[in-house]
Amino acid sequence: MARPKTEDKRKRILQAAVKVFARKGYFAARVSEIARKAGVADGTIYLYFKSKEDLLVRLFDEVMAEQAAELAGAVSALPSAPERLRAIAERHLRALGGNRDLAVVFQVELRQSTQFMERFTASWLGDYFALITQVIEQGQREGVLRADLNKKVATKAFFGALDEMVTSWIIGGKGYDLAKLAAPVVDLFLRGAAAPRKAAPARPAGLATVATGRGGR
Repeated sequence: MARPKTEDKRKRILQAAVKVFARKGYFAARVSEIARKAGVADGTIYLYFKSKEDLLVRLFDEVMAEQAAELAGAVSALPSAPERLRAIAERHLRALGGNRDLAVVFQVELRQSTQFMERFTASWLGDYFALITQVIEQGQREGVLRADLNKKVATKAFFGALDEMVTSWIIGGKGYDLAKLAAPVVDLFLRGAAAPRKAAPARPAGLATVATGRGGR
């Protein structure tokens, strides 16, 4: 009977941490501020988390685990690589675009420490990259992506485009629908920025005949 209350309190602490980290910054934030925002005593935080750092790590792990599970399910239900890339882009942008505080923590606060970045790159971010790479390989098999495409570079370029969309959205503060940028990002990734080549104008039949005749003389 006590477990639902325990889970609710833990969830409140995580939600409070997101708000405090986003507004005060991770390094300036105090555990006492998180406790006050969550409506619990300072010591209660330590019943669930070892430290402020542990709180940030758990926050990242739990959000990413939830997103990864949902994303894997959504991608597996789609047949083609382009559809799967759109699903990845839309869910990425919608997840962070729907919670600005969480976006600030992920895009800004987590990157203040090389130690944090190394830890997360080796865990969930690595799994995320692996999923994107699998879809890129599928696109190569389907013929929608070049067979000689460097998969590692393509994976980071795709993620980097999404990542920059979120960062620009945070800095701009204009409140537009971030998920609507998914389609343009995927279109650019699949089709590139180069204009399509124009076909050379066909030569009139008469001119072709004259040219052939002159060549034969």
